[in-house]
Amino acid sequence: MPALNRVQLIGYLGRDPESKYTPTGKRVTDFPIAMTNRWKDETGETKEHTEWVNIEAWGRLAETCHEYLGKGSLVYVEGRMKTDRYEDQEGEHRYFTKVVARTVQFLSDSRDDQHLIEEADHPEEEEAELAEASEV
Repeated sequence: MPALNRVQLIGYLGRDPESKYTPTGKRVTDFPIAMTNRWKDETGETKEHTEWVNIEAWGRLAETCHEYLGKGSLVYVEGRMKTDRYEDQEGEHRYFTKVVARTVQFLSDSRDDQHLIEEADHPEEEEAELAEASEV
């Protein structure tokens, strides 16, 4: 049976995007987005829960996100989940999950109607470069 790894999110940036470069010069930009759910409990009191998700964009998509997005921007992100592993200072293995963006649509940009940016590169190859660089 085939597998499906696809994520679609709409949320607000929690901070300005930050960029890094791989040793071969490819740009990777990351930023967190927040999605808040609100509901009323049985007493009628309004409750809310905010979920934070880390987003990673590569290549031209990374450049565009870094240039046009800022803290508080509303975005639609489509991509795939990826879990990375690292070793903390005590030598224990830690895991974190992020979304590798394939498409980002700027929903709060007033300069144009909508900005839709799709990843044209192969982010899997770029991720391998970044992983190799971090192991060195």
